[in-house]
Amino acid sequence: MDITLYTTLGCHLCDEALEMLMLLKKTELELNIVNVEIADSNNLSELYGEKIPVVQFKGDEIYWPFSVEELELLINMRK
Repeated sequence: MDITLYTTLGCHLCDEALEMLMLLKKTELELNIVNVEIADSNNLSELYGEKIPVVQFKGDEIYWPFSVEELELLINMRK
């Protein structure tokens, strides 16, 4: 199961979001974290520039701030 983290270089909140996803990966062994650098695309920069970190899973998105529990709920709702 792919889960996408929209991020950019030097974003400490994105680092925190990645840490949360890594914690979930310990229990959700099939979880594959895909990091997407928004600076590589003008479209993504416009879409997510002020919202990152953003996590997308099976068409649903969650914007910062969020907790590990909220991420877990997102995953469990869409399994």
